[in-house]
Amino acid sequence: MWGLVPLFWPLLKPAGAAEILAHRMVWSLAFVAVALVVVRRWTWAGELLRQPRRLALVTVAAAVITVNWGVYIWAVNSGHVVEASLGYFINPLVTIAMGVLLLKERLRRVQWLAVGIGAAAVVVLTVGYGQPPWISLTLAFSFATYGLVKKKVNLGGVESLAAETAIQFLPALGYLLWLSGRGDLSFASEGPGHAALLASTGIVTALPLVCFGAAAIRVPLSTLGLLQYLAPVFQFLLGIFYFHEAMPPERWAGFALVWLALTLLTWDALRTARTLRREIGRPGGITMTTGTVNAARKAESLASAPEPLDSPAARP
Repeated sequence: MWGLVPLFWPLLKPAGAAEILAHRMVWSLAFVAVALVVVRRWTWAGELLRQPRRLALVTVAAAVITVNWGVYIWAVNSGHVVEASLGYFINPLVTIAMGVLLLKERLRRVQWLAVGIGAAAVVVLTVGYGQPPWISLTLAFSFATYGLVKKKVNLGGVESLAAETAIQFLPALGYLLWLSGRGDLSFASEGPGHAALLASTGIVTALPLVCFGAAAIRVPLSTLGLLQYLAPVFQFLLGIFYFHEAMPPERWAGFALVWLALTLLTWDALRTARTLRREIGRPGGITMTTGTVNAARKAESLASAPEPLDSPAARP
């Protein structure tokens, strides 16, 4: 679903990216509110309101994901699907770099090599585009920041989306009312079909998130991480074969370097996870502590391409 979402945003024209974004915020809150009423999960909200630091972090997450969603919608509807897909390809590399710079994490040599190749890819793509690939970089850095903040907040996927969209709701609703007052609100002027599509942005946002949360407790982390690469792969293929975006040789070279970096990163993560599991299972090997288990899980999931939730994100 995340990989095919570029097919959805153009259906919402003539609404502009800002109106689509505002509708996404408003209707996402409506969708997750109904879901929470059905499952009767509200106790987390009171706890969150009593913790100002966590609430501040949720506000930061809401601001960052607003940037991510807005840039992504604008990019798709402006003919930059391939460049948008690149943002989610390089996101794992940006996440690792932020771990080093902000959390003082130590990298293995293969991880350093992957990050270096990713940086070289950005240089090649800058030459190819004639400017830095700002759409890709904005998406990658905003999503990595979102993942970092979500790690600190430690809320479930649906609960986190509910909290973030609750913060987004009033500014989004105010913007829609302002558009309506100017006579520029397409929701009210393009017919019931168009209005229904705009309302369905809540489902398009929340349903993949719910499915991801359900999969996360059933599928091994290593498999889940690799499956998340399908989203930017589908987006990339749609950009080339459906939207017919140009891919001159220098862009192919830049993407090839990114894919090489991700291959190295994935191989290193899976190798490290296997080594840790062997050491844990070997007589006289590593003791099975919580820290050891977490290290193994982290190694398995390092290659995950983000989409925020319990992992990072509410995706594109």
